[in-house]
Amino acid sequence: MRHSVIGVVCLVVGAASIGTALAEPVELRVGTLSPDGSSGMKILRKGADEIEPRTERRVRMKYFAGGVQGDERDMVRKLNLGQLDGAHLTAVGLSLIDESIRVLELPRLFATAEEFDYVADKLWPVLQKRFEAKGFRLQDRGEVGWVHFVSQSELASLAELKKQKVWLNGDDTIVRALFKRLGVAGVPLSVPEVQPALTTGRINTAYGSPLTAVALQWNTSVKYLSSLPMYYQVGGTVMKLDALKQVSAADQGLITSLSKGMSKTLRKQIRKDNESAKKQMERKGVTITAVPPDMIAGFDKAAMEVWKEMTGKVFTKAELALVLKYRAEYRAKYPAK
Repeated sequence: MRHSVIGVVCLVVGAASIGTALAEPVELRVGTLSPDGSSGMKILRKGADEIEPRTERRVRMKYFAGGVQGDERDMVRKLNLGQLDGAHLTAVGLSLIDESIRVLELPRLFATAEEFDYVADKLWPVLQKRFEAKGFRLQDRGEVGWVHFVSQSELASLAELKKQKVWLNGDDTIVRALFKRLGVAGVPLSVPEVQPALTTGRINTAYGSPLTAVALQWNTSVKYLSSLPMYYQVGGTVMKLDALKQVSAADQGLITSLSKGMSKTLRKQIRKDNESAKKQMERKGVTITAVPPDMIAGFDKAAMEVWKEMTGKVFTKAELALVLKYRAEYRAKYPAK
């Protein structure tokens, strides 16, 4: 009898072990506009490919690249409906969850990428708490880079800019406010609509990083890239906390660690790719235009007005104060030469 009981116990334990070994991993579904085959997407997929073996097949991350899940508004809606578990988004997409992240994208705020890094690294934990309160885990930061105008006509003055049919991301409250201050009538479109609109003439001017212009093929429909950087575009991956509840604390820690390393690699690669994209655009006949001082002054004046207008609406006075404090710290440590 004793041997029979032991046999039954061993059978049950063995069956449970086999069931665990054969159980399907928890699949985390992540959407992004990043084109499949791009160097950024390759890094994201490489990081995802490490998760399954590192968690001993308990967790798998699946990316849906190239906007197959829709634009960023669609992806945030699917997150809220439980149709996606995460999304790799620009700050405009992230702002549909919590707008405060846009404080890092105020126009004419940063002078260098290094200055941006210093401030963003300091502020990121504050933003992560904001997202946590909304039911999301904001992973380590990503980025898009310096945003410039790309156009079919040369933009040598604000007066010339006002004449153009300029794309406006419909969800971008900060650029909308900037355009209003500059007297620019933006044409609201989603990101996937920009290239067709440039081709048909619905718009003749857009804005983005050089890498964005090449990756989304805007460069094939424009002749000029303005040397004036409007702002530094940030991004990041968010995961629904409800989805992560399916994953053990240990595995969540592993995913966070892998994400941090992947984000660091991604930021370095994106900066290289932006430089390569700018050179590629020049080789293909796109002219990089200098911006006259009066146009810069006009932009700076409008930018400062937007900072004031957005305070208390998009971000708090305290959050802006933190950003300016960290920027001042950086400039004191590393004065401009």
